[in-house]
Amino acid sequence: MTAAMNIETRATISEKRRLTDVTTLFVVAAPLVALNAAPGQFVILRVSETGERVPISLTDFDRAAGTITLVVQVVGRTSALISALEEGDDVLDLAGPLGHPVELPHDGHAVLVGGGFGAGAVFPLARELHARGVGVSGIVGARTAGLLILRDLLEPVCDAYHVCTDDGSAGYHGLVTGRLEELLETGESFTSCFAVGPMPMMRAVAETTGRWNLPTMVSLDPVMIDGTGMCGGCRVTVGGVTRFACVDGPFFDASAIDFDEAAARKAMYAEEERIACELAGKKAVV
Repeated sequence: MTAAMNIETRATISEKRRLTDVTTLFVVAAPLVALNAAPGQFVILRVSETGERVPISLTDFDRAAGTITLVVQVVGRTSALISALEEGDDVLDLAGPLGHPVELPHDGHAVLVGGGFGAGAVFPLARELHARGVGVSGIVGARTAGLLILRDLLEPVCDAYHVCTDDGSAGYHGLVTGRLEELLETGESFTSCFAVGPMPMMRAVAETTGRWNLPTMVSLDPVMIDGTGMCGGCRVTVGGVTRFACVDGPFFDASAIDFDEAAARKAMYAEEERIACELAGKKAVV
């Protein structure tokens, strides 16, 4: 069951840490959200009265401290505005937790795949699985070593931790799916898989695990827009049924997703994003 949504009247940034040239970690004082948060959920925030609402997966939540942790990667104008916030700044609007908590197993061996910013989103899953005594293998990937993030958080809650880079500058030389396939071929007894990252990566993970009949859940957060189901922009077909990524997910059975449709949804506003970035003097990453 989805936790009740809370709107923080004041959400102040208590810590800012630059992870890469394009990725920033924020710790935000948001006690109501932190109190109700669970692995797999997200928040919606807005930084200006005329700005768009941005869904961001929870990287961490600390109920005792009353804080949540968010990782923001600059992919357009609004994410650049968020990344420009500093310690002590208030976030104009912050609502959450939103979405359904992901259903996690209580036994077995889970492999968690995080591509780019996805390494942050899989951390709360890994921590909860580790606390339950479930075996956890982490596979994280990025284009190059300088874009890898959050090893200090993720590795301690993994029984095995695998780094992949497209250019071979760190760890396995290749895509996360290549390393996943290698591990499956060498007899790793995974019983479940969870993946978060760019749409092409999650699609490739689904294709890989599908060949091995490995149950897999992926987060369709890349297609979300307003985060409440009102805009309809994140409609996806799962098992032949129309679902909304924000209110019915964000995690879905990867084998049941129409990835052609999901990819088309992801690209739907590419031109508008490009124009917004040009007006702001920034290049869009879409």
